[in-house]
Amino acid sequence: MADSTDKKAGPQITWGGRFSEPTDAFVARLNASVGFDQRLYAQDIAGSQAHARMLAAQGVISAEDAAAITAGLEAVKADIDAGDFDWSVALEDVHMNVEHRLTARIGAAGGRLHTARSRNDQVATDLRLWVLDFIDAQVLPRLDALQGVLIQAAEEHGQAILPGYTHLQRAQPVLLAHHLLAYVEMLDRDRGRFADCRRRAAESPLGCAALAGTPFPIDRAATAKALGFDRPAANSLDAVGDRDFAVEFASAASLCMVHLSRLSEELVVWSSQEFGFIELGDAFATGSSIMPQKKNPDIPELVRGKTGRVFGDLVALLTVLKGLPLAYNKDLQEDKEALFDAADTVRDSLEAMIRLLPATTWRADRMRAACDAGFVTATDVADYLANKGVPFREAHHVVGRLVGWCIAEQRPLTALTLAEFQRFHSAFAEDILRAVTVEASVAARTSQGGTAPLRVAEALAAAKARLAARHG
Repeated sequence: MADSTDKKAGPQITWGGRFSEPTDAFVARLNASVGFDQRLYAQDIAGSQAHARMLAAQGVISAEDAAAITAGLEAVKADIDAGDFDWSVALEDVHMNVEHRLTARIGAAGGRLHTARSRNDQVATDLRLWVLDFIDAQVLPRLDALQGVLIQAAEEHGQAILPGYTHLQRAQPVLLAHHLLAYVEMLDRDRGRFADCRRRAAESPLGCAALAGTPFPIDRAATAKALGFDRPAANSLDAVGDRDFAVEFASAASLCMVHLSRLSEELVVWSSQEFGFIELGDAFATGSSIMPQKKNPDIPELVRGKTGRVFGDLVALLTVLKGLPLAYNKDLQEDKEALFDAADTVRDSLEAMIRLLPATTWRADRMRAACDAGFVTATDVADYLANKGVPFREAHHVVGRLVGWCIAEQRPLTALTLAEFQRFHSAFAEDILRAVTVEASVAARTSQGGTAPLRVAEALAAAKARLAARHG
């Protein structure tokens, strides 16, 4: 319900000719999007300048008007850049605010800018341009930077051996480099998804007008090229009502946040006293208001927590779109806040990891000690028997009984004698004493993609080459 103090808003100068009453003030506030879509101003101005130049080239407006419009828009942009711009809720959105300031600055020529377009194709164009710009300037460089940080850590500390886990139980030993490079692979897939989103977003809606196109002799290919799109959108109805690119961005951001959240979870666990595999830099942790000894992993916890809000942004976008008839509907105003929030959150989360990881101390001694306490080479013992001709299922059972005995006797596998091994199977020979070590286990995993030092060195070189290739 509207507040009882609401007054009537002034007449809408852009579309008010049809109406006999001014817009209710509450409705005006509810209807306005300028509070959040003003961040599209640079894209809006670029689109308008390209549109004006095209209109002049096609003889729709004069060259003089086009020159006045493009120069006037440049001055408006300078005002906004300098913070010298009063955004008006009465003018609803970024488009009308910019056009109103332009017309106030250059006069009647400003009123010709909106020829052969609508706010429907205008906002669709702005939003696509914003997504393209954000992917290029904010997301892809940070994905590359985070990969670089992980690769550097793998090079500097990667020979450390730690337990690999399944079900959060110690499973088999792996090189730290192998573990870190797993995240490099995840980020490669993230990069591919954002690039794929970018490819489909690079279609220009400009010139589709409200929904049906325009009778003016415009050149949509020219404006698409001028704005850096790959092509004009093929169908005017689809172009003004489509927000698939926003959903795809939020989807790619959600999966990226999943990967950052998984990394965050490991950092939180590894920094605990129970693990002690890492220590976070003091600049990236906080203390307790009551417990003086505490060092809390707040940054990875925040990244882990922020993952949920990006999921929410994706669901919000899908829900807005799910029941909309063609073409434009006011519901689409709800696309921007979810898109902007997902974008800002994934950018900041990537940046947090880029800064956090180089300030992390990797405790190779604690990692190695954990390998000695969890029977992480038991699979190697089973593989040893299988190589001696024992069926693997039988070998698995033998080693299971062996581990059970070791637990009861509080003996690690590496402390057993040959005679003790042979109590469980006659196929054990002297070489089992070498095969059961953590180093031997790691070295033995030579299959493609495995954790053997040779394979990890190959994977590290390949990751570095991919990253270098993207940067010339």
